[in-house]
Order: sequence, then structure tokens, then C-alpha cells
Amino acid sequence: MAREAALAACLEAVLGSRSSANRVFELLEPLAGQEEPEDIVSAARICGRLFGALLERGELFVGPLPEQDASLGESYSAQDKYRIWMRHRYRDCVGCLGELMGHEAFQVKEQALCTLMKFVELEAQYPLIKIEWKGTLTFPCDLLKVVVDGLLPTTEDASLLISRFQEYLEYDDVRYFVMKAVTASIGQVMQKTKERPLPFYQQNVFSLISPINMPNKESEMVKFMVKQDNREELKFSKLQAHRQVFQKMWLTFLKHKLPPGLYKKVLVILHDSVLPYMNEPTLMMDFLTVAYGIGGAISLLALNGLFILIHQHNLEYPDFYKKLYSLLDPSIYHVKYRARFFHLTDLFLSSSHLPAYLVAAFIKRLARLALTAPPEALLMILPFICNLFRRHPACKVLLHRPAGPADMSEDPYVMEEEEPSESRALQSSVWEIQSLQSHYHPDVAKAAAVLNQSLSEMEDDISGLLELSAAELFDREVKKKAVDVPLEFEPVRGLFGKKNDIFAEHFSLD
Repeated sequence: MAREAALAACLEAVLGSRSSANRVFELLEPLAGQEEPEDIVSAARICGRLFGALLERGELFVGPLPEQDASLGESYSAQDKYRIWMRHRYRDCVGCLGELMGHEAFQVKEQALCTLMKFVELEAQYPLIKIEWKGTLTFPCDLLKVVVDGLLPTTEDASLLISRFQEYLEYDDVRYFVMKAVTASIGQVMQKTKERPLPFYQQNVFSLISPINMPNKESEMVKFMVKQDNREELKFSKLQAHRQVFQKMWLTFLKHKLPPGLYKKVLVILHDSVLPYMNEPTLMMDFLTVAYGIGGAISLLALNGLFILIHQHNLEYPDFYKKLYSLLDPSIYHVKYRARFFHLTDLFLSSSHLPAYLVAAFIKRLARLALTAPPEALLMILPFICNLFRRHPACKVLLHRPAGPADMSEDPYVMEEEEPSESRALQSSVWEIQSLQSHYHPDVAKAAAVLNQSLSEMEDDISGLLELSAAELFDREVKKKAVDVPLEFEPVRGLFGKKNDIFAEHFSLD
């Protein structure tokens, strides 16, 4: 408390008289980061008040800042010399605060961030650049770049500090210039690594840009930090310009190699948080096609983005169904994104123009994999297969083949074949579904038995089954009410069922 009181007294002295201007060094000294965190926070707060007041009073030099030695010449008045000198101290303060955003104590990072953003707001109102004509942009882009660089360290996770920064992204102009600063930062940092991933840095970039809420209409852009009369004429007030900067930022971020975990996080949000707000979503085609070819969970997640590009932007993807077919492996019934994958697969197989051999190959592979699937997946996949039979009647030959194979060893279907047209699925039958009619779970056996009768024309709604879990299935069984079944017509009267049994005198069944 004594230290904070001393700093406050120093603040009053500097603001009260220019003769005490040199005492500003007493305020800047703790910002070097060598003090206790509490003292650094107090000093940062006091410096915020000091330079905030100087900005409001117009006591900082406006225009290109001369070198400190050059300002001692006779060409500047005493007042200008003071303003130049104090502007240099302001620059020192900003530099120290930028370094403190990497301090080990979070309270110091947070105070440095808040103080810098206060300076951004004040510089927007009281610009330090000369306004030579009416359309001059007064937003402090360089100062905001210091903040963005502090939010994107390369050696530690800054997600907590970034979450503290999110409130400032509600300003349309701040969001616009943050996106430009992030784009510049990615280019500078990733160029030095020679395409080698930087997990911490790239994760921090993703944490900063993924929650950005883009406006849908220009009429929604009404919250600006800079209050300018000609704002309507400036780029950052135009939705088209926002989308252009947003698109460039994401394309710059995604053109560099990502760590596998981050790859998945990007693909999870890409289809609804990125593609709809790009001026040209088709520019994501290369990224999505590469991701789709990687395999595993990354390919599953890339399906969402590809679906949008194929259906809404006429993307042509050669061998798309061959790749989709190859994604069907035993893990497909166990992965985290199972519901999303089968929802999209259902959409991709909904066209009645697909050739019968292709749909038959999907039916056969799904049925074969169902033999080792858990019950919660089977309750979804069996209606899924039934729907495929309804949409493609030519595949019903798999159900009614009297002269079909006698046992599994004679099944002509080639499970290992990657090309659906060469799998010989149409020559086989879905004996796997018949096997599931003897499944230990009664609901699975009942669902498999549906194929014993002729299928109705109405498709089954599988939306409620896509996310069915083992826990839900267990709860459903536990909550079932058991029906009492009579085991004997006459109630038991004694231990051994005899009317006058001696044991009934000494033992009771109650």
C-alpha cells in the first residue's frame, strides 16, 4: 500500500507541474518487470492514468515523432520539446506493457492488456497523427499490433488472456484491425519456421480468431470505437471489406501445416463459423480436399465443409464416393463424430441417380462392419440400411436371392477392395442382417427382423438415433417396467408345497 501511495503522489506531481516531469521515470521503473506482481500492477494502473490524462489534455506531441536528440534543437518551442519528450516516455511505457503481456503472473498480463486497450481507445479519440484531410484514418493500428503480438506468444498457451480480450472484438473497427494484425503476424512468424508447425503459436492464433462473430448484414455494424464523421466512407465500415479481411486471415492461417489436434478443431467449426462469411468459399477447396485425403477422423470432419462446397458452390471432387467408401472401417461405429458422419453420408447417398453397384457396396460394407458394432450403433445403422433399400429398389436383390451363398466362405463380396465397382456387392446378399436377428439385445434383433417383411415406402427417421449412446440405452432398459409373469397356478402354501406339512408350522415364506 505504501508503494502504491508513493506512486500516486508521483502521478499528482507529474500532472501538477512540468517541473516534475522527470519523476515519470519513477512510474516507469516498476514496469521493467523486476518488482513484485502487485507493485507492477499498481504501476501499470498509475501509468494508464498518467498518459490517459496527457492524451486528453493534448500534452503529447502529434505527428511523426522526431528523435529525442533532434528535438533539442532551436527549431522546436519549449512546449513542443516537452510534448516530444513526454511522447517518448509514452512510447517507452507502451513497449514495457507489451513485454509485460508475457509476464508469468496473469494479473500482470491482464493489467497490461487492459491498460494498452485503454490507450487504444484514447488514441482513437485523441489521435497522435496529424489529420491533413477529412478522410484521414485515426485508428491507432500500430498500438493495436502491440496488443495482438502480446496475445500470440510462440512458447506458451495464452488462451486465458485471449478470452479476456474477446470483449473488445465486439467493436467492429477493432475486429477489423485485429484481423489485419493477425494476418500480418502469421506471415512474419511462420515465415521464420520454414513451414515447421509452432503448436503454441498456432493454437493461440486459433483461440483468438475462432470466436470472432462476423456480422451478417451491414446494418448490424453499428458499434465502433472510433467516432468519425466520415465513417461511412471508410473501409472498416463496409461488410464486404470485413469479409475480405476475414477470408485473407483464415487462408493465411490454413496455408501453413497445422498440428493434428488443431486440424480437427479447425474442421469442426469451418462449415458454420468460417465458410458462410467468406467472399469466395471455394478458396477453401484445396485445404478441404487435402484434409479429406488424410484419412481417419480428419477426413470425417472435412466432410461438412466439402458438403457445403459441393452442394452450394458446385465443387467437383473426383473419386469422392470412392474416398467416402474407404472411410467405412470398424472404428466408424466408435468415433466421437459418428453422428455427424452418418448424417452427411445419409445426405450424400440420398440421390436416386446413384448407380446400384455403388449403393450396394455401401450397404454391404455397413452390414459387414455391423457384425462387430455395439448395440447403440446397430440401432442406428439398421434403419439407415433399410432407408437405402427404400431409395434404391434395384439393391433389393441383396434381400431376395434364393440361390445365394450357403455360408460366409462363399460370399462373393470382396471386403478389401477399395473400388466400389469392383467389390461384387450386387452378387452377394445381406446375410449379416439375418445373423443380427439372433443378436443378444432384443431391440437389435427386432430392428434386424424388419427386413423379413416387405419394407414400407416411408423412410425411417434416424435423426433421433444418430447420437444414441450406450448410457442412454442402459437407462432405457433400466427404466422399463417389468411385467409379472405367473409361474404356478396354485399359490404355494408350505415350504414343500404340501397342505399339512410339518415345516409350515415352524417356517414361513412371508
